[in-house]
Amino acid sequence: MATAKKAAKKTAKKGSKKAAAKKPAKKPAKKAPAKKAAPKKAAKKSGAKRKPNAAFMKAMTPSSSLAAVVGSMPLPRTEVTKKIWDYIKKNKLQDSVNRRLINADEKLRQVFGGKKQVSMFEMTKLVSNHLK
Repeated sequence: MATAKKAAKKTAKKGSKKAAAKKPAKKPAKKAPAKKAAPKKAAKKSGAKRKPNAAFMKAMTPSSSLAAVVGSMPLPRTEVTKKIWDYIKKNKLQDSVNRRLINADEKLRQVFGGKKQVSMFEMTKLVSNHLK
């Protein structure tokens, strides 16, 4: 009798495993309705312009080596950067392969501390050393 009970338990276990494995496939769930985007709040009035930072707009006097490129008149940092980029583009000093690099000519080499090539990100740091 003990063997009959064991055999019955084994078949019951096997049957329950098979029954669990043969569950019918679930139907795909219905998609939730699309949510509408919340209306964006207007951050500022459409006619209002952003005020520039006063530190960038303060006129600074360039050193003699920087004055050879941008002129000797006091200029804000933003204008100095624009004039340097105008000079770079006019003289085709941007590297043709890696456009982030600037190949310095004699005038810019003095500004860049003797370096032949600098990245555009390093350029602003080097130029700031020549502004008072």
